[in-house]
Amino acid sequence: MAMAPLVGIALTLGGTVNAQDASGALKLPDNPQFFAKEDPNNRKAKVVINGEVITGTDVDQRVALIVAASGNKIGDEELQRLKLQVMRNLMDETLQIQEAKIQDVTIDDAEVDQTYARVASQNFGQDLKAMDAYLTRIGSSPASLKRQIRGELSWQRLLRRNVQPFVNVSDEEVRDVIKRMQESKGTEEYRVGEIFLSATDENKPAVFENAKKIVEQLKQGGSFQGYARQFSEASTAAVGGDLGWIRVGQLPTELGTALTSMQQGQLAGPVETRGGFSIMLLIDKRQVLTADPRDALLSLKQVSISFPKGTTQPQATAKAKQFAEAMQAARGCGTVDAIAAGLGAEVVTNEQMKARDLPAQLQPMVLGLTLGETTPPFGSIEDGVRVLMLCGRDDPKSAAEPNFEEIQAQIEDERVNKRAQTYLRDLRRDAIIDYD
Repeated sequence: MAMAPLVGIALTLGGTVNAQDASGALKLPDNPQFFAKEDPNNRKAKVVINGEVITGTDVDQRVALIVAASGNKIGDEELQRLKLQVMRNLMDETLQIQEAKIQDVTIDDAEVDQTYARVASQNFGQDLKAMDAYLTRIGSSPASLKRQIRGELSWQRLLRRNVQPFVNVSDEEVRDVIKRMQESKGTEEYRVGEIFLSATDENKPAVFENAKKIVEQLKQGGSFQGYARQFSEASTAAVGGDLGWIRVGQLPTELGTALTSMQQGQLAGPVETRGGFSIMLLIDKRQVLTADPRDALLSLKQVSISFPKGTTQPQATAKAKQFAEAMQAARGCGTVDAIAAGLGAEVVTNEQMKARDLPAQLQPMVLGLTLGETTPPFGSIEDGVRVLMLCGRDDPKSAAEPNFEEIQAQIEDERVNKRAQTYLRDLRRDAIIDYD
């Protein structure tokens, strides 16, 4: 379904311009001047989809969520493109909610509120008022986020009822996957994030330019998960673009070739593939069916100091050096609390930290520690300086054998997602849409 341009009334300088000449080619000025601009205080309908209105306010409030997640680093040109994409997403969301009502799939307000409260808990320690205030402050609203939650819940329930029961995976298929995994034992597998933008021969150059701009925003600190949710046309968009653990052979050749040369945390793309362009993020990598040291369960103590406002770099360096020397003198985790108290430092203990959940730069450093040792100090004047002390470590005994039920569920999910794309495409095709 093509997206109509969102424009107001426009006139051009230099007299009247004919719509087209005898050959059918449009005669349009290179630099049209617009005599009417959109009034942000006049919130008219942007799109009416099957009788339901999507307004400029709806778009702006949803865009505000993405801008905040990207650290307010989105430029004006990117912002306009983001608004168009958010409009497309709101249209899909509206279709999904409408289809749920038609199919008598009910999402109670209490269920939406419960999910909203969980988001508040994860971000604001169960403080709903703080969550509400934050959304208002960034230019969004609780209603906007709750509508997005309702759309996701509606679509998930529709797929469970109308698609999932008709997807079958035979035992033989699962056994074939397990056999291939066992034959691949010790080879690399990768956890990959993807953003896929579809393209045709006609719009390929424009889509490629859009993809390049997304990569630029990601390199400047934009949230990959946020961009995947809003821009990706793959079924993984709902989970922030996470493809899960895959092997090179499961990807198109173009993507597999790029993947093998990537480092953890690196971006690749846009890479042209069949049907469009892909942007990839290498989240992690490991060896198939092989114990990974990063699965070790660690007991850590984090000791941190902060700097008063106005502290200079030399002053911070001197204090950090003194802090590091004191930590090196600590003889094991039993004495660190007393030493930290003498320094006015804060101690936080985590008894169940997987090494792979640490930042990538810290993983090899922490795994190289012996019990009672600390990392070199790290941090900044703004955030303070901290060290990690290793208090315990339980290494993984052996790699887990493939789980039949988990693999079966993974294959089912892949097939459900493919059918979900077809389902949504049909809803778009049958929709009655009026643009303002």
